[in-house]
Amino acid sequence: MNNRVKSVLALLVLGFSAYTAQAAEVKLLNVSYDPTRELYKDYNTLFAKYWKAKTGDDVSISQSHGGSGKQARSVLEGLEADVVTLALAYDIDQLYEKRKLIPENWQSLFPNNSSPYTSTIVLLVRKGNPLHIKDWYDIVKPGVSVVTPNPKTSGGARWNYLAAWSYALKHNNNDEAAAQAFVARLYKNAAVLDTGARGSTTTFIEREIGDVLIAWENEAYLALKEFGPDKFEIVTPSLSILAEPPVAVVEDVARKHGTTEVATEYLKHLYSKEAQEIIGKNFYRPTDPEIAAKYAKNFKPLELVKIDSFGGWGAAQKKHFADDGVFDKIYAAGK
Repeated sequence: MNNRVKSVLALLVLGFSAYTAQAAEVKLLNVSYDPTRELYKDYNTLFAKYWKAKTGDDVSISQSHGGSGKQARSVLEGLEADVVTLALAYDIDQLYEKRKLIPENWQSLFPNNSSPYTSTIVLLVRKGNPLHIKDWYDIVKPGVSVVTPNPKTSGGARWNYLAAWSYALKHNNNDEAAAQAFVARLYKNAAVLDTGARGSTTTFIEREIGDVLIAWENEAYLALKEFGPDKFEIVTPSLSILAEPPVAVVEDVARKHGTTEVATEYLKHLYSKEAQEIIGKNFYRPTDPEIAAKYAKNFKPLELVKIDSFGGWGAAQKKHFADDGVFDKIYAAGK
């Protein structure tokens, strides 16, 4: 074979290799909690365009949604998430505690304790608010049918529970026995405990069960947007909880997939101006001060309690939601 033929063949091989590299598609799996479907549908499109412009590579992102606690267990049991975007820090902590899938300091790797947005818990009622529900105390009255998810499987449900507990503490001079009795009345009124927040929304809206839905703020506003204010109304309670849904790269899985760089950039880009705009448009509370100010008019003012008042998620989980914790005792007594 002469040198000219060898050169031509070499060029053909190089060209084929370059074509193959360009045609290759990077794939990510984002394991998320229930009400983020719309958010990540919009964000994934934005990120794919950003990554293509930055690197020339194509990236496709698959989503998995469910109750936050259930989603964390799925990852622990082998669901190969490149990133997790769950409802609360405790669920992500389990990925380190039980299988060392992430580093211990995962929450320090992105700004704001790795929470690119915040939210809170509100009440959704039917048009006209026939039971005149104004605050938490109204939903523990006899005869009120409440829809909320199960705290054993849903992160949103745990925020719901802690918001109600915080309200009861404030209005009972920090008497924990009174707070427990208050929350017990709430769960006695629960018509059904779905496994996740979106399931509860479906129960309330499509199955038309219940008088009031305890919901993520964004979920309530999406319901209003989709079904119209002629169907539902949002009741913003006087006090609720500051929900901080965090994100993390599942480093053990990403290394195996060769996706560490793109997975890290995927979460980092959530803090960009354009991504924060998408967050605001989907009724989450942006963490970027400029974008947050732009969307502040969407949210009614209320007092927000931080998880720190419970000693952090580790303490709250152990006391309230672990086996034989306060919730189990409340639920067993109410049967």
